[in-house]
Amino acid sequence: MKKLLEFLGFVTALQGVMGLVHEFAGWNVGLVRRIGFLDGYEVYASVALLALGGALFAAAESRGSA
Repeated sequence: MKKLLEFLGFVTALQGVMGLVHEFAGWNVGLVRRIGFLDGYEVYASVALLALGGALFAAAESRGSA
C-alpha cells in the first residue's frame, strides 16, 4: 500500500508541476490543460494537485515501512 501511495503522490505532484509549467512557460504538457471545465482555473487545479501529491506522500510515510 505504501508503494501505491508513493506512486500516486508522484503522479499527482508531477501533473501539478506540469500544469504550472504549461501556464507560466507556455509548454503544452500535462493533463490539467485538457480538462475543459477547468478553463480559467488551471493554476488553482495545479496547486491543488501539488497539495494532494504532498498529502499522499505524507500518508505513505505514516504507513511505515511495508
